[in-house]
Amino acid sequence: SSDQTVRLWERDSGQCLHTLQGHTSWVTSVCFSPDGKLLASGSRDQTVRLWNVESLSNLSTSGAPFFATLYSDLPGVLCIVFSPDGASLAISHENGTITLWDVTTRTCVQTMRSDGPYKGMNITGATGLTAAQKSALRTLGAVEEA
Repeated sequence: SSDQTVRLWERDSGQCLHTLQGHTSWVTSVCFSPDGKLLASGSRDQTVRLWNVESLSNLSTSGAPFFATLYSDLPGVLCIVFSPDGASLAISHENGTITLWDVTTRTCVQTMRSDGPYKGMNITGATGLTAAQKSALRTLGAVEEA
């Protein structure tokens, strides 16, 4: 949620059972491991935290995220998903990058970057676009030739 928490709800009653705190920005994605024992939460704070659902405690030490800040050059987390065997966690970032993490070793094993949906699109002389819109298009691969 936007209040930096993850809430676990009882499905039938609609009652909030637990509120998990620790992120420093919006929580954008959550995903249960295939065995249901772990809950991963991703945030715009560039972290993914892994929670032990059975004990409802943060698995990290001293309240630090399960994964530290992934990379200072990668923007926040959009979506996370466990592999079917629960051994890996795929994380998509706001800039289109996807990182694949080994859950056991807590290491990034692969980084994949998209060229962007507008790669090579020339927006030189385009009218009706604000500076922010042009910046967003450049982030997605568009070019503006001088």
